[in-house]
Amino acid sequence: MKAVREVGIAREQMTYLQLLRRQAERNGNKPYLVFEGRHFSYREVEALSQQLAGGCLRAGVGKGRHVALLVGNCPETLLLNFAFGCVGAVVCPVNTAAKGDLLEYFLKLCDASVIVVGTTYLERFSEVAPRLPEIAVLIIVDDSATDTDTTVAAEAMATASRLQTAGRRIISYETLAQASIEAVWPEVSPHDVQAIMFTSGTTGPSKGVVIDNAQSFEFSIGRVQYLGLMESDTVYTCLPLFHGNALHAAAVPALLADATLVLARRFSARSFWSDVRNNGVTQFNLLSSMTNILWGAPPSPDDRRHRVRQCTMVPVPSFAQEFKARFGVEIVSSYSLTDFGQGTFLQPGSLLQKMRSAGQPRPDIEVAILDDEDQPQPPGAAGEICLRAHRAGLSGRRYYKAPEETERANRGGWFHTGDRGYLDAEGYLFFLDRKKDAIRRRGENISSWEVEQCIAAYPDVADVAVYAVNSEMSEDEVMASIVCREGRTIDPAALIRFCERNMAYFMVPRYVEIVDSLPRTSTEKVQKQILRESAERRLPEIWDREKAGIDLVR
Repeated sequence: MKAVREVGIAREQMTYLQLLRRQAERNGNKPYLVFEGRHFSYREVEALSQQLAGGCLRAGVGKGRHVALLVGNCPETLLLNFAFGCVGAVVCPVNTAAKGDLLEYFLKLCDASVIVVGTTYLERFSEVAPRLPEIAVLIIVDDSATDTDTTVAAEAMATASRLQTAGRRIISYETLAQASIEAVWPEVSPHDVQAIMFTSGTTGPSKGVVIDNAQSFEFSIGRVQYLGLMESDTVYTCLPLFHGNALHAAAVPALLADATLVLARRFSARSFWSDVRNNGVTQFNLLSSMTNILWGAPPSPDDRRHRVRQCTMVPVPSFAQEFKARFGVEIVSSYSLTDFGQGTFLQPGSLLQKMRSAGQPRPDIEVAILDDEDQPQPPGAAGEICLRAHRAGLSGRRYYKAPEETERANRGGWFHTGDRGYLDAEGYLFFLDRKKDAIRRRGENISSWEVEQCIAAYPDVADVAVYAVNSEMSEDEVMASIVCREGRTIDPAALIRFCERNMAYFMVPRYVEIVDSLPRTSTEKVQKQILRESAERRLPEIWDREKAGIDLVR
């Protein structure tokens, strides 16, 4: 694989403070960030990030401090990411759909002593805050949809006053931003930890992936190098900044490429193409559900009325060639994991017969397909996708406070992804499915174990198995097979409302079935494949949350 574009970032420059200074000097007043009509130049982003960093230092939020982020997409979220990177704090982005027990679990897992909360999510944090005395600093950011929403602001202030407990300091974003940039900066190296990113497990709870500066930037540099982002590009993302895709596959690559980033609050099928046209977007990334939704819209004379030259799809669908012809965009792809880093790239100009693949390994990355005994499989044979790096910085990640999980994932010198796929004779990787119990629904990775733990807490549940079934959009939907306690009954609608209060909305099962028992192996493992096959044959007959007309609160 050859680089489409060289970036020229030395390893010792792989910290936010150095990169922001370098890019501001190179690009000056060129727009870097665009959000709902607000424009921020490279120079402004550097200055604002350093002002915020100075405010962080003054507030005692410095090197090595773990900072959780529970805030929606807005410029302040991105600027705070940069600021915390400048002072060497460890950023722990939390899925904004998390609430209740799940939110508490995330905040305790990452050992957060500081949290940034958007006004949109302040009430949600207040519900678990009494159980989190270790969080000593609360930074409040206005992430509401309008600047004039006085109701949201008033409610946020009332909630904040309730959170003002002994020993907990509350600071507004505006206070941080008023600090002087004349600060004594901590010495931050490429080897220092930059973030703990949460990822769904296949057989256990979500884990925190420890990522250092060099590993983070190598991921983003690869996007520029092998997908060929250019300084003339305008990159668009509507994915949440708590996901690696928005931050490491869009925002930071745009920064490294001297390009412009257009940030949206969320994905909206109604506004997607108008956002793209109105902002002169030339590149964007799509997850599978987004691809399906855009493709499923009726053809329009405006389908090619845009400046987009490149679209990254993960994974690439069966209708990719037709999508390319209809919308007039080049399709590229990749295979990457928060747990490992960037593994492969389907580069610009690839052959049509390779379009459904995730491409070939990037330099210094090796891909193998191994069977259940960790034996390599020949080309065309399916097995577990396994990766290893031959250069420092491309991987080397670990799970926070989980040495056994780290060792298990990296056994035999290979990182075991839990995904199934195959390599063809030319070394192109083709993704097939997830190996075990992780569920992927509309771009979100879901741990079936976490959903099971929540449902098991419902008083009338004796046993439960959660697994994926295929939906109308050829994606996973969450289904639960439940055994009732003796003499009890369960109302599926009441169970769904219980789940809604205790987990992220996208984790709440769509299908619920009450069964007498769960099929198990001799070692007491639930045979989910039997449940799945049976359910998919009878899906129209099974209780369906959507058919029942239950709308979830996000």
